[in-house]
Amino acid sequence: MKDIITQLNPAFDHRNRLGIMSILAVNDWVEYNTLKELLNLTDGNLASHLKALETNEYISVRKQFVGRKPQTTYAATESGKKAFSAHLDALEALLKIGRDE
Repeated sequence: MKDIITQLNPAFDHRNRLGIMSILAVNDWVEYNTLKELLNLTDGNLASHLKALETNEYISVRKQFVGRKPQTTYAATESGKKAFSAHLDALEALLKIGRDE
């Protein structure tokens, strides 16, 4: 069981980062405001969690103008998808141990 615990990625320990990656794992690009609404986060809170994921290179950021309005969108990188999938596999293994005992 100790081995499984070490397979959990600390970058996804916080529920907000777990939520962000869950959304980005199943969508190509997601707008900042969509993430904010879905996760019910403040600008500052969302920005800090996005920055943490960006620092780990788990997400990509795209800034562009749509008409005259700026738009920021996010996507999970390939390394982010792999790390998140490994994290979910470790969580599933922990759940399985709990059910089997």
